[in-house]
Amino acid sequence: MDMLFNGWGDPAKATPLPEAVTGLLRDWLGVKPLTAASSRLEEITLPLPALDDAAHQALLAAVGGREDGVRVDAESRIRHTRGKSTPDLVRMRNRDVAEDAPAAVVLPAGHDEVLAVLGACAAHGLALVPFGGGTSVVGGLAPQARAGFVALDLRRMNQLLDIDPVSRTATLQPGLRAPEAEALLAGHGYTLGHFPQSFEWATIGGFAATRSSGQASAGYGRFDEMVLGLTLATPQGTLETGRVPRSAAGPDLRQLMLGSEGAFGVITAVTVRIRPVPEVRRYEGWRFASFSEGAAALRTLAQDGPRPTVLRLSDETETLIGLAQPDAIGAAAGSGDTPSAGCLAIVGFEGTEQDTTQRREAAAAVLTACGGTFAGDEPGERWAHGRYSAPYLRDSLLETGALAETLETAAYWSRLPGLYTAVRDALTHTLTEAGTPPLVMCHISHVYENGASLYFTVVSAQGDEPVSHWTRAKHAANDAIITAGGTITHHHAVGTDHRDWYVREVGDLGIAALRAVKDRLDPEGLLNPGVLLPTD
Repeated sequence: MDMLFNGWGDPAKATPLPEAVTGLLRDWLGVKPLTAASSRLEEITLPLPALDDAAHQALLAAVGGREDGVRVDAESRIRHTRGKSTPDLVRMRNRDVAEDAPAAVVLPAGHDEVLAVLGACAAHGLALVPFGGGTSVVGGLAPQARAGFVALDLRRMNQLLDIDPVSRTATLQPGLRAPEAEALLAGHGYTLGHFPQSFEWATIGGFAATRSSGQASAGYGRFDEMVLGLTLATPQGTLETGRVPRSAAGPDLRQLMLGSEGAFGVITAVTVRIRPVPEVRRYEGWRFASFSEGAAALRTLAQDGPRPTVLRLSDETETLIGLAQPDAIGAAAGSGDTPSAGCLAIVGFEGTEQDTTQRREAAAAVLTACGGTFAGDEPGERWAHGRYSAPYLRDSLLETGALAETLETAAYWSRLPGLYTAVRDALTHTLTEAGTPPLVMCHISHVYENGASLYFTVVSAQGDEPVSHWTRAKHAANDAIITAGGTITHHHAVGTDHRDWYVREVGDLGIAALRAVKDRLDPEGLLNPGVLLPTD
């Protein structure tokens, strides 16, 4: 099943907000109902593909002559236009599609076909954008191509190529969606342990290309920590990285390719670390009087242990609204219940029964000593049940006339309080000045010994021009992140939305070094132009 073209995921899962919630949006934020319904796919028209017959035939030959391997119909092209950021969805709902639509969608069946497609694109001057689950929220699928471009849909490359139970590794193809990857590994008794919010739709290749981080990162690590090897198809040939678990043989090319967002090559295989499927998974809630008190508790666990598998903390506003448990928002608002004050932390443990029990008890002692109050298993179980619901909630908010978007960053623990305040103030000031005062919420979603990430959610009225409206606020937040010592992205990648601030983060010399890599692997600049690195 394809994802909803102008929203998130399965259209059957996007349900209208309860009247109690829409009333709060109207009263608190001045949200006004939309005057027109969002567009339907059949209502959108596209100009004829900017793909001449010679290029079409070359692409067909590259995929073995399969007619369904090169698609130029309007529906296929629309479904491969942009990603799933709020500006992306607003444009799609307004039928603003033509500018970023690919000329064709190409579906290779293996590494050699990807190489052949790259050769055909080079011969005909076509840019190419790798397309996995289509879940980018940073403009990673909207290249700045001078001529037409093709979307390289990797869905047919969806196999478990190898599993090594002795070394506990598996090699997966890039178009394999996360749920299918987990099912294949579970058949052998293993798990990857990577569960980002995009889990239901995102792909293995996309995780590697964006340095993804899952909700269980405290226990399993980030995706870039799980990757042991990568195979890339580039316009200059095949690049293999990572033949052993660790090596001192020069700089790590595997790490250089991770996070490259298709700008250096197309990932065609990923070798990952795997772990046994846990015997038990237990999630619970803890409450703290303030965000700063809760953050100090999380830091203690991250630095001194025992470290849980899942460790998250919502600030006072997010806790009050109930966004820590997205599937409970409507029920709470409609029942008249008063949410508990303070901040809610979700703490999860996965592993053997004995190990989980021991770590749970030890963590409880630490959290209690840090001022936490045990809130029972119910908050944790509700979070686990609704952990992939937030993007659907955003669709429902858009339908009501609200603007809802997220952004994230990370910093060292010592800089986290200043970063939190700077970003929140930048968003609040910019949107209030524009006449749409926002609700700004935040949570810590990933922790490390030396720092943590901050994930902000913003809700306001859309305003007359919602895309430019949000762009101004996003730019202000980006400036605040760089000034306060944060990273421009912790797990959403750079894309085009963060690119100019990424230049500021790594500096001109750093960008020049990366450009030299791109110039060697992609001398014609065909791969995802304008994404990650500025175009000339």
